[in-house]
Amino acid sequence: MIDITYEIKFKTARSGGKGGQNVNKVETMVEGYWNIDASTLATGEQKALLKEKLSNKINADGLLLVKSQTERSQLGNKDVVVKKMNSLINKALIKPKARKATKIPKAVKEKRIDNKKKTGLTKDLRKKVKVDKF
Repeated sequence: MIDITYEIKFKTARSGGKGGQNVNKVETMVEGYWNIDASTLATGEQKALLKEKLSNKINADGLLLVKSQTERSQLGNKDVVVKKMNSLINKALIKPKARKATKIPKAVKEKRIDNKKKTGLTKDLRKKVKVDKF
């Protein structure tokens, strides 16, 4: 579990949405940037894993970018950015369990074959009967 709150650089800009006249004069949208390579909190293996899993959110400079403009205040948006970024990173660092291949039980195989035979028999009974003329 990594908390990168102190390594995030913030930029603000004017945002659309809620806020009334406040929208036109206050920069409430917040962009959070985190430099994965320069981080002291993550190990080399973790950095490689983050780059791989979060590649669509990393810009050309190698910075992880998260934006928020849902709240009416800059402080609220900063909190949202920090929470989003921390959850993204912590989810990306979770390694999925390896799947264990299991053998299909003999009874299941036999049941499937029996069902196939029944289906085939049903289809055979639907065919027209051929009468041999002698």
